[in-house]
Amino acid sequence: MNELYPLKFKPIHKYKIWGGQKIKNILNQDTKDITSCGESWVLSGVENNNSVVSNGFLEGNSLNELVAIYMGDLVGEKVFDKFGSEFPILVKFLDAKDWLSIQVHPDDDLAQKRGLEMGKTEMWYVVEADENAQLISGFKKNCDQETYLHYLNNGKIKELLNVETVKAGEVFYIPAGRVHALGPGSFVAEIQQTSDTTYRIYDWDRIGVDGLKRELHTEQALAAINYKAEKEYKTEYTPTENKTVDLVESPYFTTNKLDLSGKIEKDFSEIDSFIIYVCTKGNAIFEFEGGKEQLSIGETLLIPNQLEGVTIESNKGAELLEVYILNK
Repeated sequence: MNELYPLKFKPIHKYKIWGGQKIKNILNQDTKDITSCGESWVLSGVENNNSVVSNGFLEGNSLNELVAIYMGDLVGEKVFDKFGSEFPILVKFLDAKDWLSIQVHPDDDLAQKRGLEMGKTEMWYVVEADENAQLISGFKKNCDQETYLHYLNNGKIKELLNVETVKAGEVFYIPAGRVHALGPGSFVAEIQQTSDTTYRIYDWDRIGVDGLKRELHTEQALAAINYKAEKEYKTEYTPTENKTVDLVESPYFTTNKLDLSGKIEKDFSEIDSFIIYVCTKGNAIFEFEGGKEQLSIGETLLIPNQLEGVTIESNKGAELLEVYILNK
């Protein structure tokens, strides 16, 4: 069997009623005839949306096929023991030309009670933001179900919610249960559990392509919502050139940021997990035992657990997100 190597994938593009043109114009991806491309799934193990390898001798194979074949060598022994052949992280870019629906996701316990495999905790990294771009994350103050329903049923739900004006480089961690929505002008990279379960709470009374309002999931959402407000919703960090900076550590994924100008050595020997690199600006060269691979804005690179390290270099500068599952 040939040795594993860092894997690149073909993006999967999604039409969304709220989507725009930034996936085409900023990421330089060919979205073909999708005029409102809201999402680019750049690494996915979701059923019927499985990422396909675009480089090397494994080109044309799907991600979950490779997990089933290579198991711990690809994803890490503990990761494979827990998740089997379904890759456990989904990476997307989202372009919001209009408000997304206000929504919430179930946690693992609720999802499993409802016959789903797992819940959906996620995070947003703001790649680019128009002036005065906004997003919603959580409640302004502690709430209860009765108050929430009163505001929802009277079309005033936004008044209860925490609205943030955003700019490039900001990070928002969104655990399952937190009500949220992206607003116009927000262009983000999203790291999340492998789940496509969303409970749509409010959709701004807009009409879909079929001439009807989109379905809401009012009852399903009630048990999923965390009604407690937080003091802060934005993740604070200090970008540091040529140093890996912690952004998010959770049971579902760990995400770091690397602002690279030059060369850095990465040692993965203590991490029993795959490593994902997501390029959010510029480009970088990854050198590993057996070869090199370039990563440009909008692309992901999956480093197999079998590889214990890489050298990453960028002469003109790159911004990378580093994602893995920390097994404690």
